Amino acid sequence: MSTRCWLCRACARGIILIALIAARLLAAGAALAEDKEPFAIIELGAAAEWSFNSGGASFGPVAAVEFTPIKNWLEIEAGVTTLFSRGQTEWDTDVIFKKPFELSPTVEFEPGIGPVWMHTISGGRTTDSIGAEVVFDFMFWPTPDRKLGWFLEPSYGYSFGGGHDRSLGMSGGLLIPIP
Repeated sequence: MSTRCWLCRACARGIILIALIAARLLAAGAALAEDKEPFAIIELGAAAEWSFNSGGASFGPVAAVEFTPIKNWLEIEAGVTTLFSRGQTEWDTDVIFKKPFELSPTVEFEPGIGPVWMHTISGGRTTDSIGAEVVFDFMFWPTPDRKLGWFLEPSYGYSFGGGHDRSLGMSGGLLIPIP
């Protein structure tokens, strides 16, 4: 009696799918080797923010992903920041449109602007508001191959919600390119 794998068709499809993905990744890798531009860059770090209205400071982690739809003209960064202060937690989600400038082979400057959504939990109350954010992103790549870097990003935020909160922020951390 011959035993036939009940997944034969599924196994064959899986092998074909893996081969197609590998071929796509190899083609993308070859294109990146010529261009030396990563598919995306992950930013992981810490953030601090000082509110003009309340005078208080808040701190927390930040995570973002950045990609380049138009080389040397437009970079888009989507990120999330969680800020903690006395009795308050704020989740900021933003999409920033930036113009890249290469200051040297190892330093980039990217000013940008974009919308931000702020979800705040304070004293048992939850509020949501939208606003705008202006950033000045400095990216530092210690080696020419740009395998790992770090960033500093000062920012200014303005909330369109009640109170029209204004704030200054600073974030910094690691840059991890995704080939």
